Amino acid sequence: MNRRFSFAVVLLLVGAIVGSAPPASAGDPPDAPSGTAAAIEHFEKHIRPLLHEHCYACHSGEAKTLKGGLRLDSKAAIERGGDSGALFVPGKPDESLLIKSIRYDGQAYDMPPDGKLSDRDVAMLTDWVANGAVYPGTDAEPLPAGAEIDFEEGRKHWSFQPLVEQQLPVTAADPWVIGRIDAFILEKQRQHGLAPSPTADRTTLVRRLFFSLVGLPPTPQQIESFVQDPSPEAYDRLVEELLGSPQYGERWGRMWLDLARYTDTTESWLDQTNNAHLYRDWVVKALNEDLPYDQFVRRQLAADQIDGLGLDELPALGFLGLSPTYFKELLLPPDIIKVIVADEWEERVDAVSRTFLGLTVACARCHDHKFDPISTEDYHALAGVFASTKMTSRAMIPNDRYAPVAAAKAEVNKLSEQVANLKKQKPAPEEQIACLEDEIDYLKRYTPDYDTPMVSVVVDESLHVEMAGDSPQAGTKLNYRPEPQDLNIFVRGNPNKLGPVVHRRFLQVLQSPTPQRFERGSGRAELADAIIREAGHLVARVIVNRVWMTHFGRGLVDTPSNFGRLGAKPSHPELLEDLAFRFVENGWSLKWLHREIVGSATYRQSSAAEPSKQSIDPDNRWLWRMNRKRLEVEPWRDAMLAVAGTLDLSLGGPAEAAEDATNRRRTVYAKIHRREVSKMLQLHDFPDPNLHSEQRSETTTALQGLYLLNSPLLNELGKALSERLAREVPDDPVARIKSAHRLLFGRDATDDEIRLALDYMNGSSDGGAGAAWVQYCHALLASNEFQFVD
Repeated sequence: MNRRFSFAVVLLLVGAIVGSAPPASAGDPPDAPSGTAAAIEHFEKHIRPLLHEHCYACHSGEAKTLKGGLRLDSKAAIERGGDSGALFVPGKPDESLLIKSIRYDGQAYDMPPDGKLSDRDVAMLTDWVANGAVYPGTDAEPLPAGAEIDFEEGRKHWSFQPLVEQQLPVTAADPWVIGRIDAFILEKQRQHGLAPSPTADRTTLVRRLFFSLVGLPPTPQQIESFVQDPSPEAYDRLVEELLGSPQYGERWGRMWLDLARYTDTTESWLDQTNNAHLYRDWVVKALNEDLPYDQFVRRQLAADQIDGLGLDELPALGFLGLSPTYFKELLLPPDIIKVIVADEWEERVDAVSRTFLGLTVACARCHDHKFDPISTEDYHALAGVFASTKMTSRAMIPNDRYAPVAAAKAEVNKLSEQVANLKKQKPAPEEQIACLEDEIDYLKRYTPDYDTPMVSVVVDESLHVEMAGDSPQAGTKLNYRPEPQDLNIFVRGNPNKLGPVVHRRFLQVLQSPTPQRFERGSGRAELADAIIREAGHLVARVIVNRVWMTHFGRGLVDTPSNFGRLGAKPSHPELLEDLAFRFVENGWSLKWLHREIVGSATYRQSSAAEPSKQSIDPDNRWLWRMNRKRLEVEPWRDAMLAVAGTLDLSLGGPAEAAEDATNRRRTVYAKIHRREVSKMLQLHDFPDPNLHSEQRSETTTALQGLYLLNSPLLNELGKALSERLAREVPDDPVARIKSAHRLLFGRDATDDEIRLALDYMNGSSDGGAGAAWVQYCHALLASNEFQFVD
């Protein structure tokens, strides 16, 4: 085959190539995100605490004497600079006085005066300036330094209000309106001089529904069946069929795993197992069974402490049991290890509060939250729950049945160590080694329940960091105790500078003026109850927004994990309130929520742009059409496997490497490793599994284009698709081309597409034989149309 001609036609057929860049490695300082909301959150979590710790004593409203006429605690003051002039040039750290000062390179005043910042802190501030030095502005002014939080006033924030079913606007009588969602959407459209788009054609709708609900493409037969069904109930029947499919839980389970920072491989120093997948499988099963969302939340925090639950619910604790952990070199003094441990507790507070509540509680570790009514006492009250919780593993059988298994495993470990030592001898005593190995084999073979699954869980034990000897130089020991602990406030976030003790409890702004202390063990069960009982209105808003965002590509609130004052206000507040209220009224059923959304006329609109409407609302904020969505890496890879006829739809079980040439399972089962994330997944916007990820990014890079053209996966699937077409349509090239388009795009090929394909076949050196078809199929798989859903 003529390779130059082949490459040219591939580019013609592919069109604009889309993709993503890999995230920074886990050891790098967090980069400042470019999006405004994300950048502000980055500032509050990383930059403000750094400035507060090292700079505010001399350069803020807290300073006894303001030095250099410079304040760093407000946007206006930072932009104004001090006696020495402007503090920085946004985007140009090398020209910025701030960066010159903290580098201690003699170009400016060396700051802070008591010693240079760590390399990590210098890098973080440099990145912040390089990314534009985003600082919260006038839309959400920080609380005055030293001011007490007014919790009564704080409770007036829109997301903290009780849920109220909304009165339908007059647009409810419009013939376009199918359900309550549409009435609220149409009202906003009319306010902005807009009108809805026509309903999408049935071929587009069926493909949209399949990818929305199960993350897979429909077959040509499924499309044809829906298109030819004249029944008014055909659409609703298809929705029910997809919601009842096992693939529904896989599709929506992956959305949840992003929030839960799921990993298949835990750290080697943990008392953990290789069964992390049991948490992933629990999530998929819970969603398929439509476990009410309030119970879904409770079980992930305290499944072991909820009356009436069986041992098969223990995997739910993987939300906490698989949390990121940081290595603790116990030869180091306790002061250093205490900081590492405190960082882990902060991670748990952050993941739980952002995932379930949509609040950035971890911003209050060093000081009261600068924007939200969350005090540093609130933070330490929640951190005490996780300071009283230990990550471990547990058998999914009763403890009395597992006791002899534990004894057998301890004996196996002792014998295995003996074998390892004997093998080091020269010559090795083969007979003695064989005898020990026989004993090991016997214990494994004949101990009942020896291979019972072990699941990653948490138990109520509090961690205390202590000196290993009489002095800090002796190193550190970690002591777990059965009783829970309340934490002292860490002054400015430092666990080595302690303030008063704070009892474990829930956030004050979401409770009565006198929050109830947690008294049962660590407090996990009480925390789970409080999240639903005291903050259920907020919890419902957050999950409704997440589901809406996944269907439409954009949330009603643009900051899905921040419903505080720094978060975005809802574009359709009445709609969000109405949906959240009815979601709770309908038993917290996620499947009910999906039915409401995909059953709406809003969801069924065409995605075609109209210039007149585009000029009014270029971002489609008022949803006058459906958003065209690019597939995430999971449904994109799954769709390629499906149309090539090689997709393995088996459910659950251990993960397999994404790059494994024999792996044909859905991508939700691809192995996730926190330290070594699959290069293929990284390349296509897979989130960092060390972090709670509220929303997938979308990037376009040359590396993605190279992957499309050269990856073994695309090459192999191009061949598999070609072979499938040859089997199903053996003798007619035109019919085969049409079949390819129906498989991949759900539509007939146009005359131009048929002509282009035939010209390519006839112009190839093999006269349109096998190799040309493989290249052609590869190009179709790599095309833009295949990666997008209208």
